[in-house]
Amino acid sequence: MIYIYNDFGGTHTTALAAAYHLKKISGSQKLTKAEILSVPYFNKLNASDMGKFIFHGQDDDGNSVYTVGRGASKHLLPAIVNLSILLQKKYNGSEKIIFSNTSPTVPFSMTIGGLFSRWMKIDFIGVPLLVAGAKQCYPDIVRLVNDTKERAKTAVEKVTVLENQAFK
Repeated sequence: MIYIYNDFGGTHTTALAAAYHLKKISGSQKLTKAEILSVPYFNKLNASDMGKFIFHGQDDDGNSVYTVGRGASKHLLPAIVNLSILLQKKYNGSEKIIFSNTSPTVPFSMTIGGLFSRWMKIDFIGVPLLVAGAKQCYPDIVRLVNDTKERAKTAVEKVTVLENQAFK
Protein backbone atom coordinates (compact mmCIF):
# COMPACT_ATOMS: atom_id res chain seq x y z
CA MET A 1 0.00 0.00 0.00
CA ILE A 2 1.08 3.57 -0.64
CA TYR A 3 -0.08 6.39 1.64
CA ILE A 4 0.07 9.96 0.32
CA TYR A 5 -0.80 12.70 2.82
CA ASN A 6 -1.61 15.97 1.06
CA ASP A 7 -2.58 19.55 1.77
CA PHE A 8 -1.85 23.06 0.47
CA GLY A 9 1.85 23.36 1.29
CA GLY A 10 2.86 19.81 2.11
CA THR A 11 5.17 20.95 4.89
CA HIS A 12 3.18 21.22 8.13
CA THR A 13 0.23 18.89 8.80
CA THR A 14 1.38 16.45 6.14
CA ALA A 15 4.85 16.25 7.70
CA LEU A 16 3.32 15.69 11.14
CA ALA A 17 0.98 13.02 9.74
CA ALA A 18 3.84 11.18 8.01
CA ALA A 19 6.01 11.37 11.14
CA TYR A 20 3.23 10.00 13.34
CA HIS A 21 2.33 7.30 10.77
CA LEU A 22 5.97 6.17 10.79
CA LYS A 23 6.20 6.34 14.61
CA LYS A 24 8.86 9.05 14.50
CA ILE A 25 6.73 10.95 17.01
CA SER A 26 4.36 9.54 19.61
CA GLY A 27 0.61 9.99 19.49
CA SER A 28 0.16 9.62 23.22
CA GLN A 29 1.83 12.80 24.38
CA LYS A 30 1.81 16.52 23.75
CA LEU A 31 4.56 17.57 21.39
CA THR A 32 7.25 20.00 22.47
CA LYS A 33 8.51 22.81 20.30
CA ALA A 34 11.77 20.88 19.76
CA GLU A 35 9.91 17.73 18.68
CA ILE A 36 7.75 19.68 16.24
CA LEU A 37 10.68 21.52 14.68
CA SER A 38 12.66 18.27 14.35
CA VAL A 39 9.96 16.54 12.29
CA PRO A 40 11.44 15.90 8.82
CA TYR A 41 10.30 18.53 6.29
CA PHE A 42 8.26 20.48 8.87
CA ASN A 43 8.34 24.09 7.64
CA LYS A 44 11.14 23.28 5.20
CA LEU A 45 9.42 23.18 1.79
CA ASN A 46 8.80 26.13 -0.53
CA ALA A 47 6.49 26.96 -3.42
CA SER A 48 8.95 25.27 -5.79
CA ASP A 49 8.27 21.99 -3.96
CA MET A 50 4.53 22.00 -4.77
CA GLY A 51 3.53 18.84 -6.58
CA LYS A 52 6.68 16.95 -5.59
CA PHE A 53 6.17 13.63 -3.85
CA ILE A 54 8.32 13.48 -0.71
CA PHE A 55 9.14 9.97 0.50
CA HIS A 56 9.17 9.73 4.30
CA GLY A 57 9.77 6.01 4.75
CA GLN A 58 8.08 2.66 5.16
CA ASP A 59 5.78 1.83 8.05
CA ASP A 60 5.87 -1.35 10.15
CA ASP A 61 3.77 -3.15 7.53
CA GLY A 62 6.10 -2.22 4.67
CA ASN A 63 3.79 0.47 3.27
CA SER A 64 5.37 3.53 1.69
CA VAL A 65 4.47 6.94 3.13
CA TYR A 66 4.67 10.10 1.03
CA THR A 67 3.51 13.69 1.27
CA VAL A 68 2.69 16.22 -1.43
CA GLY A 69 1.71 19.87 -1.46
CA ARG A 70 -1.16 20.68 -3.81
CA GLY A 71 -0.79 24.45 -3.78
CA ALA A 72 -3.81 26.48 -4.81
CA SER A 73 -4.61 24.15 -7.71
CA LYS A 74 -7.91 22.35 -7.54
CA HIS A 75 -6.74 20.24 -10.48
CA LEU A 76 -3.49 18.73 -9.19
CA LEU A 77 -4.98 16.04 -6.98
CA PRO A 78 -7.59 14.87 -9.52
CA ALA A 79 -4.83 14.71 -12.15
CA ILE A 80 -2.57 12.66 -9.84
CA VAL A 81 -5.46 10.37 -8.93
CA ASN A 82 -6.39 9.84 -12.59
CA LEU A 83 -2.76 9.17 -13.50
CA SER A 84 -2.54 6.65 -10.65
CA ILE A 85 -5.66 4.86 -11.91
CA LEU A 86 -4.32 4.86 -15.47
CA LEU A 87 -0.97 3.39 -14.38
CA GLN A 88 -2.71 0.80 -12.19
CA LYS A 89 -4.78 -0.36 -15.17
CA LYS A 90 -2.00 -0.20 -17.75
CA TYR A 91 0.50 -2.15 -15.65
CA ASN A 92 -1.96 -4.35 -13.73
CA GLY A 93 -0.97 -2.73 -10.46
CA SER A 94 -2.26 -4.41 -7.35
CA GLU A 95 -0.93 -2.04 -4.68
CA LYS A 96 -3.56 0.26 -3.18
CA ILE A 97 -2.86 3.99 -3.18
CA ILE A 98 -4.49 6.05 -0.42
CA PHE A 99 -4.60 9.85 -0.74
CA SER A 100 -5.43 11.41 2.63
CA ASN A 101 -6.17 15.13 2.88
CA THR A 102 -4.77 16.71 6.06
CA SER A 103 -6.19 20.19 5.28
CA PRO A 104 -9.22 19.82 7.57
CA THR A 105 -6.88 19.64 10.58
CA VAL A 106 -5.15 22.98 9.85
CA PRO A 107 -5.97 25.64 12.48
CA PHE A 108 -5.97 29.36 11.70
CA SER A 109 -2.71 29.93 13.60
CA MET A 110 -0.94 27.42 11.33
CA THR A 111 -2.33 29.08 8.20
CA ILE A 112 -1.08 32.49 9.36
CA GLY A 113 2.22 31.01 10.60
CA GLY A 114 2.82 29.37 7.22
CA LEU A 115 2.06 32.65 5.46
CA PHE A 116 4.59 34.53 7.59
CA SER A 117 7.26 31.83 7.62
CA ARG A 118 7.13 30.20 4.19
CA TRP A 119 5.82 33.04 2.00
CA MET A 120 7.01 36.23 3.69
CA LYS A 121 10.19 34.72 5.24
CA ILE A 122 9.41 36.27 8.64
CA ASP A 123 10.22 33.30 10.86
CA PHE A 124 10.25 35.14 14.18
CA ILE A 125 6.48 35.64 13.75
CA GLY A 126 5.64 32.56 11.68
CA VAL A 127 7.45 29.78 13.54
CA PRO A 128 5.83 30.42 16.96
CA LEU A 129 2.43 30.46 15.27
CA LEU A 130 3.25 27.21 13.46
CA VAL A 131 4.35 25.55 16.68
CA ALA A 132 1.18 26.71 18.46
CA GLY A 133 -0.89 25.46 15.54
CA ALA A 134 0.90 22.12 15.49
CA LYS A 135 0.26 21.63 19.20
CA GLN A 136 -3.39 22.55 18.70
CA CYS A 137 -4.07 20.26 15.75
CA TYR A 138 -1.86 17.30 16.65
CA PRO A 139 -4.65 15.29 18.37
CA ASP A 140 -6.70 15.67 15.15
CA ILE A 141 -3.73 14.56 13.05
CA VAL A 142 -3.32 11.45 15.22
CA ARG A 143 -7.01 10.63 14.75
CA LEU A 144 -6.79 11.35 11.00
CA VAL A 145 -3.80 9.03 10.52
CA ASN A 146 -5.42 6.27 12.56
CA ASP A 147 -8.66 6.70 10.58
CA THR A 148 -6.72 6.70 7.29
CA LYS A 149 -5.02 3.41 8.17
CA GLU A 150 -8.33 1.80 9.19
CA ARG A 151 -10.15 2.98 6.06
CA ALA A 152 -7.25 1.82 3.89
CA LYS A 153 -7.67 -1.73 5.20
CA THR A 154 -11.25 -1.88 3.93
CA ALA A 155 -10.79 0.15 0.74
CA VAL A 156 -12.04 -1.74 -2.29
CA GLU A 157 -10.69 0.55 -5.00
CA LYS A 158 -7.03 0.47 -6.00
CA VAL A 159 -6.93 4.28 -5.64
CA THR A 160 -8.85 5.90 -2.78
CA VAL A 161 -9.17 9.59 -1.96
CA LEU A 162 -10.01 10.50 1.65
CA GLU A 163 -11.16 14.10 1.95
CA ASN A 164 -11.45 13.79 5.77
CA GLN A 165 -14.10 16.49 6.11
CA ALA A 166 -15.11 15.04 9.49
CA PHE A 167 -11.93 16.53 10.96
CA LYS A 168 -13.01 20.15 10.41
